[in-house]
Amino acid sequence: MSVTKQDVQKVARLARIALPEDQAEPMTQELNNILNWIEQLAEVDVDGVEAMTSVVETSLPMREDVITDGGIQDKVLANAPRSEDGFFVVPKVVE
Repeated sequence: MSVTKQDVQKVARLARIALPEDQAEPMTQELNNILNWIEQLAEVDVDGVEAMTSVVETSLPMREDVITDGGIQDKVLANAPRSEDGFFVVPKVVE
């Protein structure tokens, strides 16, 4: 697969990216290099290789999913400039 200068200009226009004319050709070359690298990756034999999310084998600890109110309302409101009845008080922004 190859990208042309016209392809780069069209994608830049669709993405609303200002791409000066003198940068279109280097960008075309760069995108073609990336696509060539991706094609090289497709040549790698990965049959029998298990997908992984990390290079280290770990298991995530599970905890019981319990809904609470947090129990720290006073600590949360401690830094608020104003609070009332357990809620933040903010200035009105919509008329």
